Amino acid sequence: MAIVTSQQLKDYYEKYGQIDVTFTKDINDSLKLERKQIYLKIKGGQRQCIIYSSSLVEAKIVVALTDELIKTLQADNLVALRFCFLKEDRSDIFSFFVQSRVTGLTQYDKERNLYFAQITFTQHPPDDLIEILGNLLEANINAARRREERIVINPDSLRRLGLTSKSVIIQIDGKPRNGILRDISFGGLKIIIMGNPKLLMNKNAAIRLALKNGKSLDLQGEIIRFEPVEGRNDLAALAVKYDEKSMTLEYKMIINDYLKYAGISAAIRENTP
Repeated sequence: MAIVTSQQLKDYYEKYGQIDVTFTKDINDSLKLERKQIYLKIKGGQRQCIIYSSSLVEAKIVVALTDELIKTLQADNLVALRFCFLKEDRSDIFSFFVQSRVTGLTQYDKERNLYFAQITFTQHPPDDLIEILGNLLEANINAARRREERIVINPDSLRRLGLTSKSVIIQIDGKPRNGILRDISFGGLKIIIMGNPKLLMNKNAAIRLALKNGKSLDLQGEIIRFEPVEGRNDLAALAVKYDEKSMTLEYKMIINDYLKYAGISAAIRENTP
């Protein structure tokens, strides 16, 4: 994740504070949420719970409550919600509590005593939560707003994107071809291959991008155009437009982090005498 300044944290809170993020499997995996370590701390103890959604001002959770705990909450609804995440590129975790109060409680599974609880934060959320949710929301917004902004693949961008190599395999209608990444964006990529590109127009394409952390990103799309490669009649650059359903949140965050870094770097250069 890119370094976030105090001003960016302030901007995140002001811009995205009220936006609710539903914690789907894709989001849980991308944020590295440690689901078994999420707890609601109640006076006298704590209960493991599931985060259904969260903004920077409130959260909705699913939690099992006994009659005694419900009486405790009725007498004192102050609680603390524990978030827990795996650290990037490491096996340990980091966690923090958000001081809150229970402002809504609805039973939806009587047999298992499960309740849907609305938790309103009573304090400004920790910077860690602002950074995590703010970065996620910014990436989703920029995926639409900056869809065509291209990142040229070179040694520096390759390293900062966390990609292992610019050499990739592209499956075109199920047939593998070797290719070299030329550029990449929220909306698609360009890849240089050998062969006659005219025969490949409007065909389905699948690309797997290997990451330095050992994971990979699988992207699907359609070949929509091609460009000649200067000085090489045997090569062409294919433009692949992504199927939006194949774009994971993790991919969006990788692209967004790079564009953020590039913007900061450009601003520093402009202001350096």
